[in-house]
Amino acid sequence: MDSYDDKGENPEPPPAPAPDPSQGIAGLSFRYQVAAALALAVVGLVAVGHVAMVFLHVAPDNTVSKKYGEQVGDWVFPEFEQNWKLFAPNPLQQNIAVEVRAEVDRADGSSGTTGWINLTAEDGAAIRGNPLPSHVDQNELRRGWDFFVNSHDDKARPEGLRGQLSESYIRRIVMLRLESHDLGGPVERFQLRSATRSVAAPPWSDEKINTKPGYRVFPWWTVTPEDLSEGVRNQGAGTGDVTADGRTEARG
Repeated sequence: MDSYDDKGENPEPPPAPAPDPSQGIAGLSFRYQVAAALALAVVGLVAVGHVAMVFLHVAPDNTVSKKYGEQVGDWVFPEFEQNWKLFAPNPLQQNIAVEVRAEVDRADGSSGTTGWINLTAEDGAAIRGNPLPSHVDQNELRRGWDFFVNSHDDKARPEGLRGQLSESYIRRIVMLRLESHDLGGPVERFQLRSATRSVAAPPWSDEKINTKPGYRVFPWWTVTPEDLSEGVRNQGAGTGDVTADGRTEARG
């Protein structure tokens, strides 16, 4: 009998080894297989629910988002906040500046009130011309202020837990910023306001836009120990001198 080699044919390859049933989920006992399947199902349901919640948050207003808006907000804020809207770009058409003035307890026992200090302008000065600006200068005050005003009603009353958290957050930011100003003494109270100005039309446009600022003034707040973050001593001796209108001038 001729061999396969003599006929120019190759023998059949040996069969592939059967998969080892001891690897992966298949290697678990039935009880653990059920537990693993349930865990994967729960993770999948949470992932699908999260994607749905975020989608409703960024989608244009619709029947579902209006009906379940409170539940969507409770899920998204503050950890999963999205600062954009799907299918509805909304470029900023206004410049909003956050300003503060403080009531100071001076060393001679008298008290006085500073002029309005533009905290947003200070951030702008730190960013302008800086190729690698700090995220603190770019976002801390701006995002904190958005969080604050969007969780308070027209009478500056906090709306639920988010409103209270935003109020604590903005108060700590303000006291941190005032720490760099030479106010002549510790701050006893401070007051915030926003100055909103419409963006002027470009030179080539005939559109007439009123750029006069509009102000939203908030009540005075008494400074408490909870308003002082780490490193804030509130002694009113910062790195600059405050002029009569509340602006800070760097020392020579």
